[in-house]
Amino acid sequence: MAYTVSRTGSPPVLPTRRSYIMGIVDKAKNTAEKLAGQAKEAVGDATNNDDLKAEGKKDQAKGSIKNAGEDVKDAFKK
Repeated sequence: MAYTVSRTGSPPVLPTRRSYIMGIVDKAKNTAEKLAGQAKEAVGDATNNDDLKAEGKKDQAKGSIKNAGEDVKDAFKK
């Protein structure tokens, strides 16, 4: 587990268990959003509904961007 040391010489600050769990929950929500987008896109493609297809692609992109943000946060926690 990574930790940081403050400049004032205080003890290291460990990441809390809650922040670790929240990160996992956020990633799961983002992945669910991507999967829902894939489903919308597939239904839109099957029914020739371009609006639904575009909405599915948008949801997939949002989920991917949010996951990338979570990855960046994780990188700075280490």
